[in-house]
Amino acid sequence: MGVTIKDIAKSAGVSYSTVSKALRDSPLVKEPTKKRITELAEQLGYQPNAAARSLVSKKSHTIGVVWPTIERAAHAALITNLNKRLEQLSYTTLISINELEDAVKTFNRYQVDAILTFEEGTNQTDLDASVPMVTYGIASENTINPVVDANRRKAIKAAVEHLIQTGHRRIDYVGDMQDKDRLQAEKVKGFLSAVSSASVEGQLIQVSGLEQYDGYDAAKKILQQRELPTAIISGSHDLTKGVLRALHEQGLQIPEDISIISYDNLPQSEDMEVSLSTVGVPLDTIAGELAEVLMAVIDEKPLASAIYLEPELRLSSSCRPLA
Repeated sequence: MGVTIKDIAKSAGVSYSTVSKALRDSPLVKEPTKKRITELAEQLGYQPNAAARSLVSKKSHTIGVVWPTIERAAHAALITNLNKRLEQLSYTTLISINELEDAVKTFNRYQVDAILTFEEGTNQTDLDASVPMVTYGIASENTINPVVDANRRKAIKAAVEHLIQTGHRRIDYVGDMQDKDRLQAEKVKGFLSAVSSASVEGQLIQVSGLEQYDGYDAAKKILQQRELPTAIISGSHDLTKGVLRALHEQGLQIPEDISIISYDNLPQSEDMEVSLSTVGVPLDTIAGELAEVLMAVIDEKPLASAIYLEPELRLSSSCRPLA
């Protein structure tokens, strides 16, 4: 039989109710007592009874996350970061790799407190969720559930504008141009908006996917051009890895021959062979905002339907000015 609250109360020499309040981080228990009880609970190997806690609080303390249909480094890093934050809030993360509609049905059966979805060109208007839903995607006037929007269009536009301001006049964008994925389409719109308003030469290099090989293949196409671009903006971290590999194979130096700016503001960008200049909302900011919004919808707090995050341009040794 596992350790109970009564066992902890007996060992600590306090009442059952004091232990219960301390483990719920109640302000009614003094901090020294609370610390002693929580340390003792850990030493004894106490595991809270999830079913009993759910009956009392009417919450399961679980969050359902629908894994995106496209698996990339950015998603894996974001979900890992988000999971840590939810753990700190005493929540467990359940991840489903099923199609969106089936995943929501599964989470309904498990009675999660909220569901997080990632917009990857999927229709989310007909979902029958029994709990609040939050989407990481693109906000619009027709938004039903709260949406956390990373301002992808603004991010790519900022990258192009920086390159133009520093003397670059031939800039290529490597990414997905297909309208079925609105997240990628927003990046393309940002690129086109920036190059058209400045009257510089900007070329779109279509990829068939968003994996490293797709970036490698796109860079090979760029290298066949009569005149190479002075800078490349890549639509994702994984694409950038492929682009760098292709350029290195041809003996090109970064940034002496070509400057690189990568979408996806990931910590691992700093650990690559070339320290990447990146644009986008920092991973910690996204994870923190998603956790806050999830807690808000669970607690039924007033919340805007669209939450816009501000992207950041972080420059490093992969990018150099020409003027």
